[in-house]
Amino acid sequence: MIAMNPNLFAMRHHRRRPRTAAGGGPQRPAPGRPAHWSSFVGPGALIAVGYMDPGNWATALAGGASFGYRLLSVVLMSSLMAMLLQWISSRLGVVTGRDLAQLCRERFSRRTAYFLWLTSEVAIIACDVAEVVGSAVALQLLLGVSLTVGVLLSAVGTLAILALQRRGRRTLEASVVGLIVFVGLCFVIELALARPDWHAALAGVAPGADLLRNAGMVWLAAGILGATVMPHNLYLHSALVRNHAPDHDDAAIANALRGVNYDTFGSLSFAFVINAALLILAAAVFHASGHRDITDLADAHRLIAPIVGTHWAAILFAAALLACGLSATVTGTLAGQAVMEGFLALRLPRWQRALLTRSLAMGPALLAVSMFGQHGSNQLLVASQVVLSLQLPLAVVPLIRFASCRSLMGHWRVHGLPLALAWLSATAILTLNGALLWQLASTL
Repeated sequence: MIAMNPNLFAMRHHRRRPRTAAGGGPQRPAPGRPAHWSSFVGPGALIAVGYMDPGNWATALAGGASFGYRLLSVVLMSSLMAMLLQWISSRLGVVTGRDLAQLCRERFSRRTAYFLWLTSEVAIIACDVAEVVGSAVALQLLLGVSLTVGVLLSAVGTLAILALQRRGRRTLEASVVGLIVFVGLCFVIELALARPDWHAALAGVAPGADLLRNAGMVWLAAGILGATVMPHNLYLHSALVRNHAPDHDDAAIANALRGVNYDTFGSLSFAFVINAALLILAAAVFHASGHRDITDLADAHRLIAPIVGTHWAAILFAAALLACGLSATVTGTLAGQAVMEGFLALRLPRWQRALLTRSLAMGPALLAVSMFGQHGSNQLLVASQVVLSLQLPLAVVPLIRFASCRSLMGHWRVHGLPLALAWLSATAILTLNGALLWQLASTL
């Protein structure tokens, strides 16, 4: 056992009230019996859907159509980076019993905490706009409704899914897992129909020298990074697991971390497969056929059927997009609630937070679709992911600092190789963002 500050232990113990499975935490085991690792499974699925949202579709579609398989290296590196950072986030939540936003409020000045809160809200709104617009595009492709109607229907669909949480967190998680499995099946069929060049795809996993020199590749690489490593998911993950070790002894923490790690790496590995499949599909269908200027989801939907040779390709494309959009908006709403509660110590009922998040996202989304129409939606989606990439260091740096702090984490702190890789990831994010800002400045 480690020596801990008694006041800090008392504060953690006070915050760690055991919760039932229906209330959002794992079922409390019988005395003397540790909870099975499967009882901690679920938060990873809610996090993973954020890595498969319409923003990912937009960046993967543009990257695959424009550059073939060459940006697969960015997808792989971003996914590995996401796994590492989400592992750190979940570890922070389990060990301290507090989430990243709460720790920022407690350990930073009020001005710094408010700044981080505002930038987090901007990131959530940017992500939410992408998800709302993506869902609207999917509804337009499937039902033939206008984008404006699609935006309104997507908001209703999100509220309907969130209503499932009244029956317990497990019900919401099960519905999200069902949507994820459906998306996976859609892409298995799509790839079987597209018949990609797997040798070229494997070669694309190695990063090329032109990654930081080509302005178009830098822009899309930043978009892929922002779509994969999402800042608000770092806040959300620590909030979802902070009650997983209510007894706060070494055995409880070790058991909870074991289950959380299975959940995190398993869910995010599946998310990587989906993201890679998106880019491979775009490369195999559009880049290989000479349609290298395809950057719009509607155009991709229109052309995929005649190129592949079956109308089912278009139907599966739109259905999977809708499933990703609806499930990802749930994650965005939960993240918004965690950020607001953590930074401001302000609690709102979930339906009020959902309405607030929907309202903040629907305004920009309706404005965008009215100004640009369906053929401008993809530029909006990619731009929103670039915003996430630029905001990412503001969440990553505090996360690494807290997780490596001995006084806060004790012997559970992140150190050694994982810490070195975490700071390397932060450096890579800053480097890519710097290259992006340099490219943007040179065009002005």
